[in-house]
Amino acid sequence: MGSSKNVLIGTVGYHLLRNHSVGPILLHQLQSISWNGPVTVEEMNWGPIAIVQYFQTLKKSFDRVIFLVAIERPERKIGDISVYQWLGHLPSEKQIQACVGDAATGVISVENLLVIGEHFKIWPKEVYLVDVEPGAEQAGEYLTAEVEAKIPEILRILGKLAQENDIVLETEKLRGDTLFEESV
Repeated sequence: MGSSKNVLIGTVGYHLLRNHSVGPILLHQLQSISWNGPVTVEEMNWGPIAIVQYFQTLKKSFDRVIFLVAIERPERKIGDISVYQWLGHLPSEKQIQACVGDAATGVISVENLLVIGEHFKIWPKEVYLVDVEPGAEQAGEYLTAEVEAKIPEILRILGKLAQENDIVLETEKLRGDTLFEESV
């Protein structure tokens, strides 16, 4: 049974950085899935301002956005998966400007994307991150065995988020006003 919601799965991450590239590496596999319901799969590395403009020109808005990312976080092992629900809330104006500055210089960061999108009010009520622990950054084309072994679970989680009307997965909450240490 598919969701009636218009869903976007966006992959965010640099290419050729092994586990940090889990989104870009899985992009074609995600695009080849026959989803039940209206699911769009896009790489979302083309800059937050361009993504804002894309959302502003949509004929039909997305009801749910899911980002597949790999962010190093303390207390996790390589391959651990966390699901976050974006709650909005902006950081200081100074931090928003820092996010815009990073975005203008080509930094790929889901945090910047979330904050800039929130600032321009493009996000639907339902935004989720499926975040895979990548471990230390390494150059390379392929995932490590630890993350490769998690692909079925990543796909299962993305499937649940994309295709169920009501989300029953346990999620951690993520707010823009707590993403950054305000040192800018």
